[in-house]
Amino acid sequence: MNLLQIDTAEHVTTLTLNRPDTMNPLGAKGDGDAFAAACDAINADMDVRCVILTGAGRAFSAGGDIKAMKERTGTFGGTAPEISDGYRNNIHKVLRALYGLRVPLIAAVNGPAIGLGCDLACLADMRIASEKAKFGVTFLKLGIIPGDGGTWILPRIIGEARAAELFYTGDVIDAATAQDWGLVSRVVDGDALMAEAQALATKIAAMPPHALRHAKNLMRQGRSMSYDGALELAANTQALMHLTNDHMEGIDALLEKRAPQFRGE
Repeated sequence: MNLLQIDTAEHVTTLTLNRPDTMNPLGAKGDGDAFAAACDAINADMDVRCVILTGAGRAFSAGGDIKAMKERTGTFGGTAPEISDGYRNNIHKVLRALYGLRVPLIAAVNGPAIGLGCDLACLADMRIASEKAKFGVTFLKLGIIPGDGGTWILPRIIGEARAAELFYTGDVIDAATAQDWGLVSRVVDGDALMAEAQALATKIAAMPPHALRHAKNLMRQGRSMSYDGALELAANTQALMHLTNDHMEGIDALLEKRAPQFRGE
């Protein structure tokens, strides 16, 4: 079954992991290509200003395909070099595609997000969770390590000590704990999850598209550059924004006490 269901409306694209019968596992042939194609199309479309990632059925994603691991097939089969290449050319392609999105990404975590599924959620800029959501990085319980960059992603969100606790124990935490630890920004009733995510996405999508993408880039670059470097990048980017029609629209709307209508110009 194709992994992704893609829906776009009102400047927002929703990507739904669509293998509900098996809790939306990843790692099947073509998964990386599907994500790469979807994210490349989003980046090329200035009409898209925000993305929501969620899962169909009762899970966000249970992570890697356990059945394929057991049978040592697909991405998880072959020699050690072949498995390594399978990660690089398929699973890592999924992760790189999401990480490379130029527009803000919201993870609407509707149920368990385990292993690779947790790491997918952590690549989002914002996470909203259903009260039924659970989070875990249970790789060690399977005798493997986080093969998808999770040890780079998770500590940046919840800190080294809490990330280490999850990695080294394999514990799974509930949505309330995830909110307390800063893994998610809010927890909502499951029936209201997509409405909450859509409302947030709509608010983001009302922003000027060029400035929105540049703001995300500034936040991303700020993780690894010096303050002086961040100021220099901000100055150069800001100069471009001052010359846009959207900047003038923002000023006019403020002075005229009305909502701005940004057109990406």
